[in-house]
Amino acid sequence: MSHNTDKITVVKGDITKITVDVIVNAANTSLLGGGGVDGAIHRAGGPEILEGCRNILAKQGGCKVGEAVITTAGKLAAKYVIHTVGPVWNGGKNHEIEKLESCYYNALRLAAENGCRSIAFPNISTGIYRFPKELAAQISIRVITQFLMADTTLTQVKIVCFDDDNFRLVNQLVMQA
Repeated sequence: MSHNTDKITVVKGDITKITVDVIVNAANTSLLGGGGVDGAIHRAGGPEILEGCRNILAKQGGCKVGEAVITTAGKLAAKYVIHTVGPVWNGGKNHEIEKLESCYYNALRLAAENGCRSIAFPNISTGIYRFPKELAAQISIRVITQFLMADTTLTQVKIVCFDDDNFRLVNQLVMQA
C-alpha cells in the first residue's frame, strides 16, 4: 500500500454528517442548489451556503463544468463547502473524463489554498449525470493520489459513498493501491 492511499478513507453514509475542514458539493452550473447531494448540503448547511453561491454568481456568473468555487459551510461541521460541477456522461465523446478529473483536481487545489487539512468528496457525476461508476471511481482515486504526492497540505481525504456500488468500487481501488 502506498503512503498516499493511507490518507484516503472510503465511507458509506451522508456527506453532510462528516466532520472535515471542507465538504465537496456536486453542484450544477447555476450554483443554486438542486437534487441529490447538492440539495442535501444546502438543506443541512442552511441559507448561508446559498448566499455564498449567490455572491459568486454575481461576481462570475455561475460555475463551469470542471471548475470549483468555495463558500462557507453554514451550519455544517465543516468550515467550507467547495462546489464543483461534474460532467453529464455523454458516451465519453464530450471530454467527460478530463472534466471529471478537473473537478477533483480543482476541489483539492482550492482546499489546499484555503489551508484545509481534511476534505470529503461525494461520488461526483455518478447519480443523475450517469457517469459510469467504475470509471468515476478510477478517476477519483488517480487524481487524489497524484495530488497528495505533490501537495502536503491535505492529510485526510474521505470519499463518502451514498450507495453500495460506489462504496464497493472505490474501496476496492483504495485497497489495491
